[in-house]
Amino acid sequence: MSESTPLRVQSDSYLTLHYRLATLDGENIISTFDENPATLQLGTGQLAPELENALIGLEDGSHTSQELPPEKAFGPRNPDLIQRVSAQTLKENSAFGEQYVIGDLVEFSAPSGGRFAGILRAMDDNGYLFDFNHPLAGQTVIFETRIIGIL
Repeated sequence: MSESTPLRVQSDSYLTLHYRLATLDGENIISTFDENPATLQLGTGQLAPELENALIGLEDGSHTSQELPPEKAFGPRNPDLIQRVSAQTLKENSAFGEQYVIGDLVEFSAPSGGRFAGILRAMDDNGYLFDFNHPLAGQTVIFETRIIGIL
C-alpha cells in the first residue's frame, strides 16, 4: 500500500481556509477563525497577490503563521502616492453636500473607469492632501492560515 502525496496549494487552487491578518503586536486586521472559513480561487483577485504567494506550496490541513515584511505583503510606502487634490476634483467625486474630515477614506473615479481610494491626511485653502498608499503599506504583518481543503 502506498501513501498518497498530500495536496499542496497551487497558483490556481480552489481552497477553503481560515486566515488571519494581524499587526506585529497581534492586533487582528481581519480573521475568519471565529467565523465561517473562506472559500476562494487563487489567481482571481479575491486575495492580495502577495498573500496568495504566501499560500503557494502549503499542504492540505497545514496550520501556519508567517511574518510577512512589507515587500512580501502590501509593499513599501510610496511617497509619490501622497498627492494634493483640488477642491473641484473632490467635489466631482463626492455626493452633493458631502463633508470630509481628516482620516476619511474617499473613493475616486479613475480615467479608465475603475475606482481607487485615498485617506484624507490634510486640508487647507489650497485643497486636500490624500495618501493613496494601501493602509498596510510599509508594515510587516502576520499572516496565519489553516488550510481546510484544497479542491
